[in-house]
Amino acid sequence: MNQTKRSKEISKILVKDKEYTIAEAVSVLKKSSTVKFVESLDCAIRLGVDPRHADQMVRGTVSLPHGTGKTMKVLVIAKGAKVQEALDAGADFAGLEDYLEKIKGGWADIDVIIATPDTMGELGKLGKVLGPKGLMPNPKSGTVTMDVAKAVKEVKAGKIEFRVEKAGIVHTSLGKLNFEEEKLVENTKAFLNTIIKLKPTSSKGDYIKSLFLSSTMGPGLKIGKDEIAVH
Repeated sequence: MNQTKRSKEISKILVKDKEYTIAEAVSVLKKSSTVKFVESLDCAIRLGVDPRHADQMVRGTVSLPHGTGKTMKVLVIAKGAKVQEALDAGADFAGLEDYLEKIKGGWADIDVIIATPDTMGELGKLGKVLGPKGLMPNPKSGTVTMDVAKAVKEVKAGKIEFRVEKAGIVHTSLGKLNFEEEKLVENTKAFLNTIIKLKPTSSKGDYIKSLFLSSTMGPGLKIGKDEIAVH
């Protein structure tokens, strides 16, 4: 196949079959980014778990120390005084009936939904709409709570939610490539450490089978086993 000029330039930087440290991978991805928009640093971790078994489901949240670089649109489903509390904390939208109707009508111009427990009965009816989009609030991720102000501030500051997919892979973005290298490394390590802490007791053999870092339009770089060893 004919290589584009851009792919030829990238291939000059890469070392075939090399396993990188996190810092090396971040450096290479920043140097190889030549597109006209700011790419994200993306991470894919393949875990030695079978998500079909409830005791091997890996899901959680992590507050990235330097945020995601993305402006998160937050909707809070709440009643009464909690609506204003959410708006004062920085929520983009807050309310109940009006937003339930908008969601039913196909509206999804949001990144995260936070809900108070007393609204989950109504919001739960929209599970078939919100579930596939990864927008259904969940107590385990801190998005079902009476402390809506704290939840909104955490999301706005860089708290992300993740869960393992059917194939045993966790995908997420860990910041923008225009971040300083050190900040991207720290974000990556914070995410990796969280994944390690969530290792199910029923997981046998290698828990983290592989980790790749990539940019939105760039190559995937394999991270060496010394960097991802679970002690």
